[in-house]
Amino acid sequence: MNAISTTVTSSATATLAAFAANLKTADIPEHVLRKIEDLWVDWFGSAIAGHGSRPVETLTKFALSMGPTSGPSEVFTNRSTSSPYWAAMANAAASHVAEQDDVHNGSVFHPATVVFSPALAVAQALGATGAQLITAAVAGYEVGIRVGEFLGRSHYRVFHTTGTAGTLAAAAAVGHLLGLNATQMQHAFGSAGTQSAGLWEFLRTAADSKQLHTAHAAGAGLMAAYLAKDNFTGAAQILEGPQGMAAGMSSDADVRKLTDGLGNRWATAETSFKYHASCRHTHPAADALLKVMQDHQLQIADLARVVTHVHQGAIDVLGPVTHPSTVHQSKFSMGTVLALVARFEHAGLSEFDQHFKDDITQALRGKVEMVLDDEVDTAYPQRWIGKVTVYTVDGRVLNGRVDEPKGDPGNTLSRDEITAKALRLAAHSGGATPDEMAAAVAQLWQVMQWPSVQRVLPLHA
Repeated sequence: MNAISTTVTSSATATLAAFAANLKTADIPEHVLRKIEDLWVDWFGSAIAGHGSRPVETLTKFALSMGPTSGPSEVFTNRSTSSPYWAAMANAAASHVAEQDDVHNGSVFHPATVVFSPALAVAQALGATGAQLITAAVAGYEVGIRVGEFLGRSHYRVFHTTGTAGTLAAAAAVGHLLGLNATQMQHAFGSAGTQSAGLWEFLRTAADSKQLHTAHAAGAGLMAAYLAKDNFTGAAQILEGPQGMAAGMSSDADVRKLTDGLGNRWATAETSFKYHASCRHTHPAADALLKVMQDHQLQIADLARVVTHVHQGAIDVLGPVTHPSTVHQSKFSMGTVLALVARFEHAGLSEFDQHFKDDITQALRGKVEMVLDDEVDTAYPQRWIGKVTVYTVDGRVLNGRVDEPKGDPGNTLSRDEITAKALRLAAHSGGATPDEMAAAVAQLWQVMQWPSVQRVLPLHA
C-alpha cells in the first residue's frame, strides 16, 4: 500500500482526539441531537433483531462464559447482564446481523453498532445521564465517519470499514464517557487503531465473521479507552503515521478528511437508515427497480432480465456472492435482493427468511447483472445513485433511476417509521414482546431527559 497522499504540519490524530475529548452537549446543534436520537432508537431495533441468530448466540455464549454472569450492563439477546466489555461485544454482534442498522454513505461505515453498544454498556456502569450518553455517541459517530472517509475506497475493497474504523469510533464514545482529556483520547485512538481488523473474505464462504468484526471493534475500542484512562499509551499518529493505519490499509487515504469541517460539518446528520434488510449496496438498485415496476405496473413474471448500473464498491462486495447458501449471505446477493423486491415490494427479514431459496427467487436472481456505471461510480460514496435497465418478456426496455434511496437524509424515515421498524424487528426475532418493545421505544425517545442510564428491558422475558 502507498503512503497517504497529503502532508500535515500538525497531527490530525491529535486534533480529532481533542475534538472527541472536549465535545459538549451545548456544542451540538439541535438538528444533530434529534438525528442521534433517531439513530439511537433505530439501533435498538437492530439489536433486538439479533435475538436467536446462531452467530450472535455463539458470541454471546462465549462472552458470558469469559466474563461475569451478572453486572451493570445489559445483554439484550438473552436478558442477562455482565461487565461493560462483554455486554458491548454481545450487543454489537446482535445489532449488525439483521443488516438493518444505519450506514454513513461517504465513509461506507455502520456507526450505530460500534458506537451505541459500548456507549450504553459503559453509561449503565457509570450511571451517566442520558445527555452524556448521547453526546458521547455523537463523538463516536464524528470520529468513526471521518476515519472511514480518510481510509478511502481502496481500504473498503479489502477491509470491512465498520470493523476497522469502528475501533476508533468506540474508543471515542467510551473515552468521552470516561472523561478522557485530549492526550488520553489520543492514546486511546492509538490503542484502538492498532487493533483494527475485519476482512471481506468471509463473504465468499458465508462465514460468521461480520458479527465478530463489530463485536471486536466495540470491545477493542472500549478496552483502549479504559486503558488510556489509566495512562496506558498508544501510537500518537496511528492514523496518518508512516507505519499507521493508512500506510498499511489504504492507497488513497486523505488526511484532510480527518479534520475538515470538524465542529461545523456534522457528519452524524448525514447518516442513512436502512429500509431493506440487506447490504446497503443493493438498496439503490432495489429502489430503482421498484420504481420501474410501480410506474409500469409490472409483476415479477414480466421481468426477463435486469441490469443494475452500479459503483465499483458494489461489485467488490457483492460480486463474490453468486449462489448464496444462507440467509445472511443472500443479503449480499444483488439478484436475490432484487427478486424479493420484485415479488414483495420490500426485502425485509421475513422475505429473506422464507423466500431467499424459492425457485421464483432463484430464477430472477440468475437474470440480474451488475455493470460498472461511470456516473454512479463517480458519485460514490458521497451519493449512492440507483440505476437499472429492465428487459420485459414482451420486449420492452425500461429504465429506472433513484437519486436518494429510501432512508438517505433527503428521503429519510420519520420517527413513526423508525418506531414501526423497531417494533417489526422485535416481532420478527421474538426478542421482546410487543408491550415490552413499545414501552422501551417510548422510553428511548426520551433519552435526553434521563437522569441516569438504567436498564432498557426487563431482566427476563
